[in-house]
Amino acid sequence: MYRTETCGELRIADVDKVVTLAGWVQRARKMGGMVFVDLRDRYGVTQLVFSEDSNAELCERASKLGREYVVRVTGKVSERQSKNANIPTGDIEIIVEEMVVLNEAETPPFTIENNTDGGDDLRMKYRYLDLRRECVRENLELRHRMTMEVRRYLDARGFIEVETPMLIGSTPEGARDFVVPSRMNPGQFYALPQSPQLFKQLLMVSGFDRYFQIVKCFRDEDLRADRQPEFTQIDCEMSFVEQEDVISIFEGMAKHLFKEIRGVEINEPFKRITWHDAMKLYGSDKPDIRFGMEFVELMDIMKGHGFPVFDAAEYVGGICAKGAATYTRKQLDALTDFVRRPQIGAKGMVYARVEADGNVKSSVDKFYSQEVLQQMKAAFGAEPGDLILILSGEDTMKTRKQLCELRLEVAQQLGLRDKNKFACLWVVDFPLFEWSEEEGRFMAMHHPFTSPKPEDIPLLDTDMGAVRANAYDMVINGVEVGGGSIRIYDSALQNKMFELLGFTPERAQQQFGWLLNAFKYGAPPHGGLAYGLDRWVSLFAGLDSIRDCIAFPKNNSGRDTMIDAPSVLEPAQLDELSIAIDIKK
Repeated sequence: MYRTETCGELRIADVDKVVTLAGWVQRARKMGGMVFVDLRDRYGVTQLVFSEDSNAELCERASKLGREYVVRVTGKVSERQSKNANIPTGDIEIIVEEMVVLNEAETPPFTIENNTDGGDDLRMKYRYLDLRRECVRENLELRHRMTMEVRRYLDARGFIEVETPMLIGSTPEGARDFVVPSRMNPGQFYALPQSPQLFKQLLMVSGFDRYFQIVKCFRDEDLRADRQPEFTQIDCEMSFVEQEDVISIFEGMAKHLFKEIRGVEINEPFKRITWHDAMKLYGSDKPDIRFGMEFVELMDIMKGHGFPVFDAAEYVGGICAKGAATYTRKQLDALTDFVRRPQIGAKGMVYARVEADGNVKSSVDKFYSQEVLQQMKAAFGAEPGDLILILSGEDTMKTRKQLCELRLEVAQQLGLRDKNKFACLWVVDFPLFEWSEEEGRFMAMHHPFTSPKPEDIPLLDTDMGAVRANAYDMVINGVEVGGGSIRIYDSALQNKMFELLGFTPERAQQQFGWLLNAFKYGAPPHGGLAYGLDRWVSLFAGLDSIRDCIAFPKNNSGRDTMIDAPSVLEPAQLDELSIAIDIKK
């Protein structure tokens, strides 16, 4: 046997037991006539002891062990004199009697410890070594536990797991597809699925009633901390349901995961907010509500007093940071520089302190009387010691988004974004359409299969921008962890949606005729939701990036630096696929 126990399970009750362990050498230390080795496997670390007095030859061999050597040892469990309370096996050690080096190892390019000296790029290149680190391994173990709990929860509620195709047709609406050439059909391409959306709807037409799948999805988009070109969804669909039914099931799943994975019991219903109110109060459709600082609009108070920046603005609004009046001029200048960054785009920032005597001291005092500043203070409900920060702009939506970034930055500086605190809510009543300046037309905010609110259907012909979607997103700590909608199941309404989105009847039939035809054979009312598994895991693990909970992620350029992908194909492969490459400068 390679091992009788793992490196994480021996305890004081095992003293005098003869055991065999196998694993990797984390470190070796020679102290006088003894060598101490920390042996690591997936389950933990156990200290090994080699002594010149008992076996000089074995002790000499142990002194030559390098980091990450793979070894097997046999010995007796002994109580440690110098105990280590930081590890579960810290009360014991193994007095080694036999050792076999199973494989030598080169010195790794970075230390295989939680506080490693390896940078991101280096660790991604040697990801198989990075995965040996305890903190990374724990993220994947957490991911495993979550998928097991998801399956257990859904199975108990009548859902069945069904796999849907990975090679499908391209759908130009939405994000960019990853395309796959077909050798047997020259000049034609598959696409990798952005989601199993249409197939799960077909499963509802097929009568499967409750479906789920933990599935890989693909989007050829620019990357950021919470986005990878391939990601994993907990994809679900239900028949004969309305919005409340879907929300009830998946709010229940969220509470189940909080209880089983984090030990957090949530008994009260999740807060709900409309998309319109979320944008008005937070400037975001995924607001972080762990703290206050809701927006206050100030147009009626601050315009018309001779301050040209506000007088020319369409929107003037601000936030109140409780107890932050102690911010120095240097800190306020830094915040001004922050909102002026090109990616945020504000032209400047106005601030006002509420002083101990209740008076307001502002950076634009010369334009405003104390009476007006007191009206502003009252609008925020501000108190002595509070700091008011104001932005303005010619475009209401853009300025709200800028104010959102300022709100999050100030909250971060004040320590209000505690990763161990969770605030959950549903955002509902999204617009069905959004205007695209680039396309010069309305586009589906979610996808063209989302149903409008029944009471808003008449507006499709008169005011598209006012139509609300029968859609809902779950947001936790400012992260959209899932979203879904009630679907269109009527062929006539689906054809109407395609028409409004600029599809000709011929194009709609060419791309989605198989779905429209399926609807003719008795499609039930249905709806669903997809959770982002990567985002859920990173949220529970307290990570800043989903990359750290994926076994083999891509970097910010969409590359796998470990296997050097994507890569160039050989000319013979391109010829076989009938593909010619013309790289545009």
